[in-house]
Amino acid sequence: MSGGHEVDAGSPEKRKTLWVVLWLNVAIAIGFFAVGYFADSNALLANGLDNSSDAIVYALSLLALTRSRVWQRGAARFSGIMLLVFAAGVIFDAVRRFVEGSDPGGFMMLAMAAVAAIVNLICLRMLQRTKEKDVSMRAATTFSFNDFIANGGIIIAGIIVMLTGANWPDLVVGIAVACIALYGGVQILRDAHHDIHDEKGTEHEGGDQFRL
Repeated sequence: MSGGHEVDAGSPEKRKTLWVVLWLNVAIAIGFFAVGYFADSNALLANGLDNSSDAIVYALSLLALTRSRVWQRGAARFSGIMLLVFAAGVIFDAVRRFVEGSDPGGFMMLAMAAVAAIVNLICLRMLQRTKEKDVSMRAATTFSFNDFIANGGIIIAGIIVMLTGANWPDLVVGIAVACIALYGGVQILRDAHHDIHDEKGTEHEGGDQFRL
């Protein structure tokens, strides 16, 4: 799917890629928070929190470039736990809005999600061009893919809100984003766990070769 030039995971290009993706996510998170506040949208605020956690993951991935494989697994575990916590917070806010009521702005939801979808697609393509991904880079790719799917959901919800004036599409998408984050967090934690066995297998094979 990525095609074209591949970026070596150990090259300066990988660091450059992570820095670009990091700042793009910071910018998008700020946009989601600002527009989400004025649009009274749970889905936009949820994505703002999601992109904020993404930015932290990318920052951890940058630090992991010069750290051990154990440190990389720790960074991935931290990002996975963050996603689980984030998911719980979004669901709580959706329930609150359902009980207290809300009046989301459909056009603002649609416009912000469309811009974010373009940015997240750029981030995803950049990350996919990286070959020989370590566990932290795989976590970063998971985040960007989740974001792109979530943006499409917000666009659909924004259209329904504009047509009906109801708030439930916004809440449904907010909870859906939380579920995507929940799944992504579990996958990242599972990947970090499997990486331990992969490392042990590599060490075991190396030991066998040495004995031979």
